[in-house]
Amino acid sequence: MMLLSEAANAINARLVGADTMFSSVGADSRNILQGQLFVALKGDHFDGHSFANQAILQGATGVLVADETYNVEPALLVKDTYQGLGELAAYWRSKFAIPLAAITGSNGKTTVKEMLASILRATTNNPDQVLATVGNLNNHIGLPLTLLKLRTQHRYAVAEMGMNHSGEISYLSKIGKPTVALINNAGSAHLGELGSFEAIAQAKGEIFDGLAADGTAVINVDDSFASLWQDLVGERKTITFGLKNKADVSASYQLQDSASLLDITTPLGSISARLPTPGLHNVMNALAATAAALAMGAPLAAITKGLEDYAGVKGRLQHLAGLNGAVVIDDSYNANPISIKAAIDVLMAKPGKKIIVLGDMGELGENEAELHAEIGVYAKTAGADALFTLGNLSEGMTKAFNMDNDARATHYLSVSALTADLIKKMQPDTTVLVKGSRFMAMERVVNEITNKAGHYHGENH
Repeated sequence: MMLLSEAANAINARLVGADTMFSSVGADSRNILQGQLFVALKGDHFDGHSFANQAILQGATGVLVADETYNVEPALLVKDTYQGLGELAAYWRSKFAIPLAAITGSNGKTTVKEMLASILRATTNNPDQVLATVGNLNNHIGLPLTLLKLRTQHRYAVAEMGMNHSGEISYLSKIGKPTVALINNAGSAHLGELGSFEAIAQAKGEIFDGLAADGTAVINVDDSFASLWQDLVGERKTITFGLKNKADVSASYQLQDSASLLDITTPLGSISARLPTPGLHNVMNALAATAAALAMGAPLAAITKGLEDYAGVKGRLQHLAGLNGAVVIDDSYNANPISIKAAIDVLMAKPGKKIIVLGDMGELGENEAELHAEIGVYAKTAGADALFTLGNLSEGMTKAFNMDNDARATHYLSVSALTADLIKKMQPDTTVLVKGSRFMAMERVVNEITNKAGHYHGENH
């Protein structure tokens, strides 16, 4: 609960109208809650100011606006509502002296966030005491709205931080003021915007900009940019994780069809856990979450329980019941070259016939054609029985796969044509992997080739 006058003082806004109290903050006029402060955001194709009056009628007790012409009261008037939202979130965050982990990386940050949140819930034995980013609401809107959900019952917070350009993670980190800041890795995501892997790594390193002097950095020591990040951390405490190089948190492991058996070594001792999601990349994600949890004070027993209770993330290596008795691995949420290769590796560990369905990868810049072709070669070399591709760029995958007069890869421009042919190849001994960048919405394929009854063998990976 906060008075508009307190918020006005915090963000240097002008209060117009009554000094009412608000209990939460929202920016979606379709989901206004009673007693909420509505933030009117303006984009290329929308303007929240148009809904400010409607928000008041729906129960909002105030609006944050940057345009006086809408004449809405009660209102907080600022020059920029995005900046105002960020400043309000930073002010609210400063009221809570609790451990907050900030997580970024080119791959796996949402998975690490969910694994860490699971560990912290095991630590508190009360899920209501842990605040975590919902989904991947990790940008200059989602991160402030997440922080504004902090309440007195919270003992821990986990905030995912993403980016589209350099400077964005620095901005988010300074708002969130993390006590623990983790970089999972640096890869080819956003190569189109930033131009080089070094620039991507530097942008990820901005997460340390808001890390307190007594905070802890968590670094993937196996990443080629680990030394760069260590330099950015400076004298602050560091916990490292990795499988190849000497690290504070490491593991031996056994990969299984739908899980991994881990023996994790930490500075506090060793633990064993069954991680209920497949893939070597998820072993690394578990080590990242373990390192961050240690930095936040979680005991080893809670780390074991949290990893074993990890429920998975929708659209990320979920095993579903497919048509005709086949198994579908839904990894449709997003894609880049590293994550596609990791998913293919998971598929190749399955028995029987293996089919890969891939959509375009975005944000790869001038190397996009080469990187798509590289995936086609990887899929063929790995041993895929067939490759189905969707979209304009993915045709390069098909051509690379079909070199040497191979004809097992087929390119499509429509979901309906692809799924019609794919279903004909689906049998009880078949596993189908579906993956692509977010803008490709590859869940459209998943929806057409799965039984709507639920998850394969009842498990949510």
